[in-house]
Amino acid sequence: MINLPKDDLRFKWTAHIKNKMLFYHISKLSVLRILKTPNRVEEGIAQNTHAAMKIQKSFGKDKKESELWLMYQVKKIPPQKHILISTWRYPGRTKPGAPISIPEDTLAEIDKMNKKG
Repeated sequence: MINLPKDDLRFKWTAHIKNKMLFYHISKLSVLRILKTPNRVEEGIAQNTHAAMKIQKSFGKDKKESELWLMYQVKKIPPQKHILISTWRYPGRTKPGAPISIPEDTLAEIDKMNKKG
């Protein structure tokens, strides 16, 4: 069972990211690890967002690699706060600089957030 994170002074967790964490079985620690030590950071598709990626290797018979992605926004109004928007698992590897494969429901959520202001 994944413990859902709560907002604090440094992080705001959207309902969307909490749902994605449950769907993809991604823990709070994994999300924070992506943010702290990403293998790659790209510009997000929504205005003022970033997408960070961490490679996840599996062990055993099936040595498959996947990427864990995190979309977030940084609010610089004191105190600085990270708004964690979405996370997802991408099977395989993407090429650096190539368009990021973002799930449709994530795009809809970003659009809804932008309309709110």
